[in-house]
Order: sequence, then structure tokens, then C-alpha cells
Amino acid sequence: MWEQIRANKIRSVLVVLFMGLLLVALGYALGSYFLGSGEGGILVALVIWGILNLVALFQGDSILLSMGNARKVKKEDFPRLYNIVEEMSIASGLPKIPDIYVIDDPAPNAFATGRKPENAAIAVTTGLMQKLNRDELQGVVAHELGHVKNRDTLLMAIGGILLGTIVMLAYFASRMLFFGGASGGRRSSRSSGGGGAGQIIILAVGLVLLILAPIAARLLYFALSRKREYLADASSALYTRYPEGLASALEKIAATPVQLKAANNATAPMYIVNPFRKAGQAVANLTSTHPPISERVRVLRAMGGASLADYDTAFKSVRGGRAGGVIPQGALAAVGAAALRAPSTEQQPDTDTEVKRAREASSAMWKADNYRTVECPCGAKLRIPPGMKASQVKCPRCDTVHTL
Repeated sequence: MWEQIRANKIRSVLVVLFMGLLLVALGYALGSYFLGSGEGGILVALVIWGILNLVALFQGDSILLSMGNARKVKKEDFPRLYNIVEEMSIASGLPKIPDIYVIDDPAPNAFATGRKPENAAIAVTTGLMQKLNRDELQGVVAHELGHVKNRDTLLMAIGGILLGTIVMLAYFASRMLFFGGASGGRRSSRSSGGGGAGQIIILAVGLVLLILAPIAARLLYFALSRKREYLADASSALYTRYPEGLASALEKIAATPVQLKAANNATAPMYIVNPFRKAGQAVANLTSTHPPISERVRVLRAMGGASLADYDTAFKSVRGGRAGGVIPQGALAAVGAAALRAPSTEQQPDTDTEVKRAREASSAMWKADNYRTVECPCGAKLRIPPGMKASQVKCPRCDTVHTL
């Protein structure tokens, strides 16, 4: 796997470097026009980028998890989920079991974060735990831990910060241009003496960069995200030895009509499935954060084994020669065969199982919010909010009065 990780880093660093060049070019053009100094513009752009990097380094994971309304849970809250994360952490060779977070949302989805495996975290929605059986949930967890193992979370964080800096500079520059900045640029041109033609060229280049740089950076970021989804799928098949689990999970996630409320444009590429896609959507375009789900499923189901070589062969078969493999040749040469395993003995989810899982998730989230539970002899469970001052509560089903 180290060859795969190294090749991933090289390709990703090249993409990030190109995004960095876009940032420098945009800073130079805007600095030349608004500040009369291209070098000053580059300095401002790099300072903004550096500040955002420092924020992300020390608080980035917490910010992303809080943006998703994720709650950290313990083993006793979700024993099935904790057990699966523990199993896949061992299978992937991570040095530490990631912290586990749960998002109270009926839309099934998941993401991982962390600049290095030692401080990684994985977040899943309650809808995911309700809809998926053990093999499917294992496939999703293994996919996210594949992102951690391959250092995708680090590169996506750096790329996301670069993208955010470029978009931020373009946004404020456009506002300055249309609300008084243009006159300031003209004054700078007159005071510099005779550089009218050069200033017009700089303005033209600046306007082009103002429009195209955020678009180009976004497309590069999305391309980086899409490539890594395939690699994480391959890692999931290797860790679980059961690619059908992830394939079935992707189909169920894609088929749900419920949209994830906690996601936004900044966090969308982190999720295992694009949270903004329409139910059943199978086609991805240039602006999509993820490759087509139908294609990912076909690749997984075309695998004759569970190794990286098996995934690469299936990938080439499904793509029909339109692209090369997704696994670096050095990684393929270094791995051996990995046989597929049989599905687990857990029953496929039916209505009763999904209801049971929904109740399990709901109870755990109530507990995370420090609600007390009073069980009534009639079978009802009363949730008592923290800080409630009343000494008694009546059951709405049987009118039994409980002393708190």
C-alpha cells in the first residue's frame, strides 16, 4: 500500500501546486490593479492562505464536525458501529482507532476527517445506521478509513483551503471592482504616470482570472475528489474482502429521497456520496464532487477477488478502455491475491430491523443530549430534558405519574 500512497501524494501534490499557481496569479493581477504592486497582491494572498491553513491545522477537524452537527459517541452508545470501526481500523493497519461521531440526520451518508491517522475521525448519520446491514455499514466505514490511510483527508483539506482562498479573493475583488475599486485602480494608474496601456492589459488579465480562477480551481478540486473515491472503494474491498457490501450500500444511499441537511458546498466532497445529488442520480458531470454511483457499483461487482489488482482489472473493464487503471503499477506489483469472503450471517434488513436500528440511534442521540429516560410499565419511554425542574411527570399513554 505504501506505493499507492506515494503515487497518490505525487499526483495530488501536482494538482495542489497548480491550484497554488492560480492563487499566486490571481493575487498578482489583483495586487497590480488595486494596490499598484503585484508582489503586494501575492503577499496578501499568501497571508490569507497561511491564516486559513493555521486555523485548519489547529481547529479544522472540529470546525468540519461542528458544521455537520456531529456528536462524539462512546462504545456503549453504538456498540455495533464501534465494533465495525475497530475491525476496519485493524484491517487497514491504522495506528489508532478514529474517534467516532454520529450526525442525527435521516439521510444515509458518512465522511472522515483528520490531517493524519493519529487524529482521524469518522462521522456517520443515523440514517446510515438505520438503512444498512452489517456488511454494508462495514463497506462504508472501510471506504472512509481508506481515505484516512491514503492521506486523502490531508490533501483534500489543503486543496479545500486553496479553493476557499481563491474564491474569497475573487469575491472581495469583484465587490471592490463594482463598488468603487475601479476608480481607485484608475487613480493608481494616473499616479503611476503613463502606464495606461499596461494598466488596461493588467485589468483585462485580472478580469479573466477573476472569472476563470475560481472555476478552474473548483474543477481541479472536484477532479482530485473524484479520483480518490475510486481509490477508497478499492481500499474498502481490500479491507472487508467483500466488495458487494459497499456496492449495495452505495445503491441504498443513492436511492434515498432524503437530502442531507448538514452538508454544504465546502463539505460536500468529503462525503461518501454527493449529498446534493438527486435521488437515483447516476450521471456525474464536471462539477460533480463524486464519480457516477452506477459506475462505482459496476466496478465493485465486476471484481473477481478483493485485491487492489482485482479492482484495477474491474475498473479497466467497466471503463472500456476510456482511461487507464486507478491503482499505480508499483502498488499492483507489491500486492498478492486476496480472496472474497462470504457475506455475514446477519439477516438482510427488513422493516422490523430498520425500526429497531432507528430506535437504537434515537436513544443514543437522546443520551448524548443528556436526556434522562423513564421507562413506564405500559412500555412507553419518557424523555426528560436536562434541567427540568418538575419533580413529577405523567405518562401520556397510561396517565401513570412518575417521581423524578
